[in-house]
Amino acid sequence: MKSFEAFVTVILLIFLVPPLSISLVLDTITQNRPIHDGDVLLSDQKTFALGFFSPAKSRFRYAGIWYNKVPQQTVVWVANRDNPINDTSGVLAINSHGRLIIYAKNQNSALWSANVSVSSEESSSASVAKLLDIGNLVLLQNNSTGRSYVRWQSFDYPTNTYLPLMKLGLNRKSGLDRFITSWKSADNPGTGNCTYRMDLTGYPQMLAYKNRVPFWRAGWTGPRWSGVPTMINRFVYNASFVNNQDEISITYAIINNSDSVFLRFVIEESGTMQQFMWHDQRQEWVEFWYAPNDLCDNYGRCGGNGNCDLSDVSRFECVCLPGFEPRSRTSWDLRDTSGGCKRMRAGSHMCGDGEGFLKVTRVKLPDTSNARVEMGLNLRECKEKCLKDCNCTAYTSVDETTDGVGCLSWHGDLVDIKTYTDTGMDLYIRVDETTLVKVRKSKDLFGDTLGLKYMEEAGLDDSTNDSDVPLFDLHTIVVATSNFSLDNKLGQGGFGSVYKGMLSNGKEIAVKRLSKCSGQGNEEFKNEVMLIAKLQHRNLVRILGCCFEEKEKMIVYEYLPNKSLDCLIFDEEKRKLLDWRKRFDIIYGVARGMFGYMSPEYAMEGRFSIKSDVYSFGILLLEIITGKKNVTYYRENTDTNLVGHVWELWREGKASEIVDSCVDESFVGDALRCIKVGLLCVQEFAADRPHMSAVVFMLSNDSALPTPKQPAFVFKRSTYTITSEGANSINDVTCSGVEAR
Repeated sequence: MKSFEAFVTVILLIFLVPPLSISLVLDTITQNRPIHDGDVLLSDQKTFALGFFSPAKSRFRYAGIWYNKVPQQTVVWVANRDNPINDTSGVLAINSHGRLIIYAKNQNSALWSANVSVSSEESSSASVAKLLDIGNLVLLQNNSTGRSYVRWQSFDYPTNTYLPLMKLGLNRKSGLDRFITSWKSADNPGTGNCTYRMDLTGYPQMLAYKNRVPFWRAGWTGPRWSGVPTMINRFVYNASFVNNQDEISITYAIINNSDSVFLRFVIEESGTMQQFMWHDQRQEWVEFWYAPNDLCDNYGRCGGNGNCDLSDVSRFECVCLPGFEPRSRTSWDLRDTSGGCKRMRAGSHMCGDGEGFLKVTRVKLPDTSNARVEMGLNLRECKEKCLKDCNCTAYTSVDETTDGVGCLSWHGDLVDIKTYTDTGMDLYIRVDETTLVKVRKSKDLFGDTLGLKYMEEAGLDDSTNDSDVPLFDLHTIVVATSNFSLDNKLGQGGFGSVYKGMLSNGKEIAVKRLSKCSGQGNEEFKNEVMLIAKLQHRNLVRILGCCFEEKEKMIVYEYLPNKSLDCLIFDEEKRKLLDWRKRFDIIYGVARGMFGYMSPEYAMEGRFSIKSDVYSFGILLLEIITGKKNVTYYRENTDTNLVGHVWELWREGKASEIVDSCVDESFVGDALRCIKVGLLCVQEFAADRPHMSAVVFMLSNDSALPTPKQPAFVFKRSTYTITSEGANSINDVTCSGVEAR
């Protein structure tokens, strides 16, 4: 019986007495007290914890730091990120040399060690590691006087997380460069391909890289990074930028140093940068900032000397800066902006030849890798210095909060500019004398606001000649048109009449004279002039100038002696002059010329529709190929128009029958491809129709085309009506009655 009681006692002791390997909660690591897998090191206020963990679905073990007060484990730092342990035998210890190391019991060498050396005079036994309440693991060392100092800290070697009070940037004394790098995946905290760091080339800025290629950038403007406009709202934290002889770094701190607010900035393996705040009531991390967050956030979206502007969703976000035009118009039309923009007048002299500066407002400043800074200059002195330097392309203030103190100047292409709606800085761009004259004339006519808007769009000019919009005096117009003689009248529309004229130098012109009772006021006139000026293109009628005098409002165009295209394609004899090559050139040229149509909302309010008049282009394309008008009757027993007739033949595989007989048979295949493009443009639902940029792409290569769907308006009307889709069109396409202009 006694032996049985002894046996029970032994069993109870086995279960009640903890084993020697029980997990420990420590406040420090010393040479005699390491951290084993399962042990935890806590900060004083128990905000952070350090120990071994396995991320997500991984079986490997890593030593890391995470939030102790957050229920879901959120790791902010990993020691042995590239050298995991494949079992639970890991130990974080201070070795005999006073160095913090990680080793596994079944391995002879250390898997990780802190980058620190200890001199022979210093006692290794005096080394102690402590976790601070800001998430920083520090290795403290006692010196000969008995005072401790930080020998090493985890904040100097961050992984993928940027915490409050952590510095990113360069320690100029030690050469230590602090930056964050993404994990490889959610299961693998190893060094990934995405990095967020400070670039010290030129004037310092922050850059995010993916596979060593920059994809996001921000420059310091005083209160914030120029790529992070929301930083001005200092409701949770504020940032400070230090640039002195000792270091260049950026740090952010929680306002009022609240212990209850947890913030973290993370670069994900995809490259996305996110900033989170812990929401205690919802018990989850809430994202309150991320980047990139739109097209214009992508580094160099619009190439050199381009500006990315999303304020008007109706147009392409990329525009060239004042005085510049696309380096390749074809590529630009196809939304390939990699070539950027070049000077409009490439041969113009930009050094001591009347050039000056234009201000572009509310922008993210360009890449400062080719920029210089002189803090002792104000904005006026900065302008003078830049003007004297023929290689200086732009300038601005260093700090937007100090009212023009400090000079920042660029010496090369201006890259990665973005326009904001209600923030950003002013940038002064070097332009040639001709561009400056254009601004003065534009401002004289339209005022500062409209004139500046025009110049922001100046990069759309694609003409090879001077694109100024000069002011004609009334006397010149009267003489040129023989006092608006009826013999010179070319036509009349809802807003006025058009007259042929000849200037004193022999140049023929067409003058559109707006009727005094037309209903088109000054604002509508300004909108029309600005629209046409912005849409200067070699495939559109060019505006030569305007007249705004004695209640007269007139626009002067170049005169087209060959009249309208319909005079050729619908004439049995004249259309024989149009072989396939000429017809295709006309189709392609018109496609490239359509940046939009002048809808009533633009004429009256200056707003573009978000979709070009693709349907009208499709009709025109079919008319050019067939030589037939859309309203022509084809069969006595049908009531289809041109679109319906082509559609029927296309479905029957007989579309070649409608190709104009003047087209050589060897080009019928090309004509059939164009017919298919035309049918794609006239599909019933606007959402199915391609954008004009896609049409240009279809016409310029032999790529496969989608199958057209049922066209719209395939039946003839017994009477002429104007159809409107109404204001409720989900595709923002307006079908309006058109008056001759």
